[in-house]
Amino acid sequence: MKKLLSVTLFILAVAILAACGSDKSNSVSIGYFPNLDHAAGIIGKEKGFFEEELEGKDVAFTNFPNGNDFIEALDSGSIQLGYVGPGPAINYFLAGGDIVVLGAAANGATLIVAREDAGIETLEDFAGKSFCTPGNGCTHNVQLEIMLQDIGLTTTRRGGTVDHQPRVNPANMMIMFEQGEIDAAAAPEPWGTYLVEELGAKVITEWNDVFLGETLPSVVVVTTPQFLNENPEAVDQFLRAHKRAVEYTQEHTEDTLATINDSLYELSQTRLPESVLENAWTRMVVTTETHSDALQAWATASYELNFIDNEPNLDGFVDTSRLDKILADN
Repeated sequence: MKKLLSVTLFILAVAILAACGSDKSNSVSIGYFPNLDHAAGIIGKEKGFFEEELEGKDVAFTNFPNGNDFIEALDSGSIQLGYVGPGPAINYFLAGGDIVVLGAAANGATLIVAREDAGIETLEDFAGKSFCTPGNGCTHNVQLEIMLQDIGLTTTRRGGTVDHQPRVNPANMMIMFEQGEIDAAAAPEPWGTYLVEELGAKVITEWNDVFLGETLPSVVVVTTPQFLNENPEAVDQFLRAHKRAVEYTQEHTEDTLATINDSLYELSQTRLPESVLENAWTRMVVTTETHSDALQAWATASYELNFIDNEPNLDGFVDTSRLDKILADN
């Protein structure tokens, strides 16, 4: 319980600090999550890559506990660039929001786990059981539900027998697992691995066996078309820093994990176990490679699951031309 309380306080601290912005005047504000697959954003911040590339600009950072808060900040102009899951970005775009994906930051990082005594060994055992996700119709939610649909199972939202509890943050996932209030979770990393290693959860579907697990970006780099059109040089500078950060994580894994843990400690005075970070790292790939077809396939799955009303058309959603040029020039 002491371990669980520490992590709970960590998540609460993240949520509180996420609400604390910085002076946005004359600055470029970058948003990110304190999650492992946001490694490029965290490393870019902690190693000073963004400040170096955006020389002469006041670079500000804001961390967010979920994609909805990130999108609200982007919509309001509180941030101009940043890292977010594809689900919230796609949903915002399809709702008419001004957003463009400039590239990817990571693939994978979704783990399907079940409480040890929940009676779940395979996806077929989800009938009559419950699961939670960070959001309703979020990236992880769609990945799990489309797999359940493929084997004839649907959630109670659609008249089925599988109970879905959305908008459950990692701290509450841990509490619900420990207290037996939920049977399973589609969890982002490192929280899925934490549930396995610290609370004894079972892995039901590994990250690379999840729907689109190896190709769907778990994190995309976004901005608004307006900011891109008005500040192309700043966007290119940001993308150069992003490239440096991705390359650093690929070449210096040990220091990357230590830096991320240090960053989390600064937020919460709590560190995650090294083994959790190390094993979670193997369940994702930090990369700039963007699979637009996977984003479209995810959106189509979301439509099939009735999370969105109209058949999705992502034309204009992804524009990696600037990042592609930066990658080609180096």
